[in-house]
Amino acid sequence: MNTGKASGATLTDWRPEDEQFWESTGKRTAYRNLWISVPALLCGFAVWGMWGIITVQMLNLGFPFSQAELFTLTAIAGLAGATMRIPASFLIRLAGGRNTIFLTTSMLLAPAIGTGIALQHPEWPLWVFQLMALWSGVGGGNFASSMSNIGTFFPKRLQGTALGLNAGLGNFGVTTMQIVIPLVMTVSLFGAYAGAPMTLVKDSGWIFGKIAAGTPTWVQNAGFAWLLSLVPLSVLCWFGMNNLKTVTPDVNSSLGSTISAFLKIIWLYTLSFLPAGIGLYLYLPAPTGLGLLNMWVAMPLIIVATLFTMKLAAFGPMKDNIAKQFAIFKDKHTWSMTALYIVTFGSFIGFSMALPLSITVIFGSTHTFDVATNTWLHAKNPNAPSALTYAWIGPFVGAAVRPIGGWISDKVGGSIVTQLISAVMVFASAAVGYVMLQAYQSATPEQHFLTFMLLFVLLFTASGIGNGSTFRTIAVIFDRQQAGPVLGWSSAVAAYGAFVAPVVIGDQIKTGSPQFAFYGFSVFYALCLMLNWWFYLRKNAYVKNP
Repeated sequence: MNTGKASGATLTDWRPEDEQFWESTGKRTAYRNLWISVPALLCGFAVWGMWGIITVQMLNLGFPFSQAELFTLTAIAGLAGATMRIPASFLIRLAGGRNTIFLTTSMLLAPAIGTGIALQHPEWPLWVFQLMALWSGVGGGNFASSMSNIGTFFPKRLQGTALGLNAGLGNFGVTTMQIVIPLVMTVSLFGAYAGAPMTLVKDSGWIFGKIAAGTPTWVQNAGFAWLLSLVPLSVLCWFGMNNLKTVTPDVNSSLGSTISAFLKIIWLYTLSFLPAGIGLYLYLPAPTGLGLLNMWVAMPLIIVATLFTMKLAAFGPMKDNIAKQFAIFKDKHTWSMTALYIVTFGSFIGFSMALPLSITVIFGSTHTFDVATNTWLHAKNPNAPSALTYAWIGPFVGAAVRPIGGWISDKVGGSIVTQLISAVMVFASAAVGYVMLQAYQSATPEQHFLTFMLLFVLLFTASGIGNGSTFRTIAVIFDRQQAGPVLGWSSAVAAYGAFVAPVVIGDQIKTGSPQFAFYGFSVFYALCLMLNWWFYLRKNAYVKNP
């Protein structure tokens, strides 16, 4: 019997449920792959989510775009990342874990460099920045492949903890980005090679407080700074990670097999860009798009089109593998767990994307009602809190508690944890809506900021714990072959929260009624609470508290 011997970077024997194999060979290898996966995933989240911070600074620097147009940049990055998760959820079985994580991490260099170049040119048209936001979606796609990969390395009894660590520490990419980007924009990180600074026309901020208008700012470092981590991480992925032949039967360490794996990844990612780009063109208003579809039509069309394109364009062994993995759509638990993961991860990433600009718009201005014109008048608020000082706190807490959610779920069951956090989110989202209404109708909105932030921290805490519990539940319900694709698919659909939240919140702010966005979220959470009870907690549940 081969006991874990490797052919190059490809392990030909992998039996994590065999306790002797796990203790002698598997444990060390599994944790090595996990600890390389975590920073790679962190950078993926950072590049994907960076537009939530970049748009705030574009507003502070006087880029010639409206608030609504800036919200579209955040939404486009969110939609692209979610769409790219659909093919990413199939990549591990098709191309191997080491091959996939190395290439998709290296791919992040392109949007990082492209964004840094574009930000030096505020006179460039909006579509250039929208294209960069679309390209940043590569980072969002990486989550599905990363989680599918790590799940194959660990025994079921440890999957809640392992997946919680990978996702939770990887989620710190959102917080890291929200802290690092404001920091690197204050210094000439690369000297003359990265271009000249711009001057703030409005007050900005960073983790230590406000930065006054008139201060020089290297906004381009928001993209360029990630080169310092992505280059060494790509090397580490290549030399430190493994493919598992038990998961990817066609993979080996030959040059031909590796090139074939890379081509499969590039092909499937390219396929996902097409429906995302076409869907956005039909959704976005002129002059960028046609404005023919609303969000609730565009989003499902993009999902269906991506799946159909993948199935139609697959060739050779890819076609058979994709057909096998499409079997997850026949299982009702795929759909129930997808809805529950929207509650948790969809909320986490959606609020992470939308919160910075929401703080800037709602608390950055005073709001007074003009009876004569029957309109709200908005003026600069001299006491406004800086979004770049506070926006990182919620995602930091949400990421920090995610491993705790997985650990608790391993002890008491995932669904009971999901039920409790869903109840908290019903309350907290409704309360956030009420506080936003009070702030948006106040001449001193900063008085409501502390309550606003505390409620958002509660939302992030609940969603972070729920991220761990729902992933643990999926790992228990599905076998090893199906769990990876289900994890990837559910995370892909949930990631559309990064598209929905900025659009819904932005639209409601524009109409002067931001509270309705959060009242709607509260209703959705309540419906999913009942769904979780019906499937997993009632007396005759399909699977009892997995």
